[in-house]
Amino acid sequence: MFRPKFNALPCPIYRAIGLLVAAFGLVCTNLHSAATNSDWPQLLGPQRDGIYSGPPLAKVWPKEGPPVVWKREVGPGLAGPAVSGERLILFHRRADRAVVECLDSRTGKLLWQADYATDYRDDFGFDEGPRATPTIADGRVFTFGAEGQLSCWQLETGAPLWNVDAVKEFGSQKGFFGRVASPLVEDDLVIFMPGGRDNAGVVALDVVTGKVRWKATGDEASYASPTVATIRGRRIVFGLTREALVALQPTDGQVIFRHPWRPRGSATVSAATPVVVGDLIFLSASYGAGASLLRFQERGPEEIWSRDDVLSNHYANSVQHGGFLYGWHGRQEQGCEFRCVELKTGKVRWSEAGLTAGSVILAGDDLLLLTERGLLIRVPARPEGFKPVARAQILPSDVRAFPAMAAGFLFARSRAQLICADLRKEP
Repeated sequence: MFRPKFNALPCPIYRAIGLLVAAFGLVCTNLHSAATNSDWPQLLGPQRDGIYSGPPLAKVWPKEGPPVVWKREVGPGLAGPAVSGERLILFHRRADRAVVECLDSRTGKLLWQADYATDYRDDFGFDEGPRATPTIADGRVFTFGAEGQLSCWQLETGAPLWNVDAVKEFGSQKGFFGRVASPLVEDDLVIFMPGGRDNAGVVALDVVTGKVRWKATGDEASYASPTVATIRGRRIVFGLTREALVALQPTDGQVIFRHPWRPRGSATVSAATPVVVGDLIFLSASYGAGASLLRFQERGPEEIWSRDDVLSNHYANSVQHGGFLYGWHGRQEQGCEFRCVELKTGKVRWSEAGLTAGSVILAGDDLLLLTERGLLIRVPARPEGFKPVARAQILPSDVRAFPAMAAGFLFARSRAQLICADLRKEP
């Protein structure tokens, strides 16, 4: 049974009014959609596309690299941080507890902590912490643990609001690496992908009560997170399951189309979230799936191009800028290349080897690459070539979690350390 251990640090009165504050949040407009450009409240940022649009960054870095404002030791986990205003949410593991911490984003000071028991064990001895980045919306925090617990916490105090056990409620399967997909908040729904039985591949819950609002598809879950976009004036949720790309109507879960798309073989994963640009949908995975560009159509997507040798994202998403995709091509364990690909044709404009693997954020006209070895690289997003303008070693190795970029600060973690780097200041 889920029994959260609550250990809030602010004034005790907040605990008494926590639920009232949460209820009041429902009266307000959706804070998720009203999040400022300076926030990074979920996986891949405000629009779940890896694009930062907050205050401008410094043109150059100090010789020793961007100043590190604060750092903090963390437990196991691959979940990236989420930031809303002056609050940062960290989801990691300590011993047999899945721990949710709220930190002051300016100082790293602990504001509150909550946790619950977890029995997740990694079959490959890789990492036994949570994988899914938390989502902050409507004055709430949503976490999805590797063991299958979807939990809702009060952002101000950490008070537990509700919890759903995806294994017991929906028959969620562990798969190779546990539950990885980050929750998505759309209006008054939290949408997640338990990959369960009885039409519970994708499930929407009420953000206030945790009650099921709709279920759709019987597909097993992949490791890619759902996303949402407006196409021709209509909101569409896109979920890449283990078997297919599914387009859903967010209000009721009606399936608009189901387009079969997956890697070859059984011992494979899909981990990159679909990238939506206008009415185009970019899908990418390794293990022989490669990349596909689709055009949204009600009856089913139109394939623009599909190739295995263009931009196969093993786990990290690509970003789009000026009609070009920038992302990691190839298997992580085999060494990736970082590439620029023309969106509408699939033509490779340039490819840079020797950077291992990593993640990428688009900030203005620049790319911020964070490699698995902890190297931060700034390079202009230009199809003419890979021409870095700055490099800095900001973390030790073992960097797999996606970073957050909020208000000019980069929040990045390795398996053992979380740092806040100031990218605003000129040397």
